[in-house]
Amino acid sequence: MDWRVESYDTLTKDELFEILKLRVDVFVVEQACPYPEIDDVDRAPETQHLFLQSNTKILAYARCYRQSDSVASIGRVIVSADMRGKGVAHTLMEKAIASCEQSIPHQRLVISAQCYLDKFYSGIGFVKQGSEYLEDGIPHQDMVYTQCKHS
Repeated sequence: MDWRVESYDTLTKDELFEILKLRVDVFVVEQACPYPEIDDVDRAPETQHLFLQSNTKILAYARCYRQSDSVASIGRVIVSADMRGKGVAHTLMEKAIASCEQSIPHQRLVISAQCYLDKFYSGIGFVKQGSEYLEDGIPHQDMVYTQCKHS
């Protein structure tokens, strides 16, 4: 197994396919949430695609991107069904935070978290901001990373 960070331009066609397949399988099919999963953030110049790969299979993924001049964000955080419960999500988030710190100048690091994962993200150092809201029919909560090095 190998952790990788790539820009859109350096992803191979097969890597991009496997990433998008995993995202659609979980976010659209498993969560029964039809929405436009693929967007322009995927190919933005500063977006970093972080993933765990075993042979050609993508086992975990997150994208790190610039949300505004002073805000970086981590989104599309996903762990394949067969890797859940093995600590992969913690490692994924540690690596995603480090990728944002190294590659995307920012004053704040934010996520839009599914509410059922509040405890997980709080344990990593994110705190709730504002009220819960529905995004594509799923309760979400904005959260800010409290240990941001660029603050």
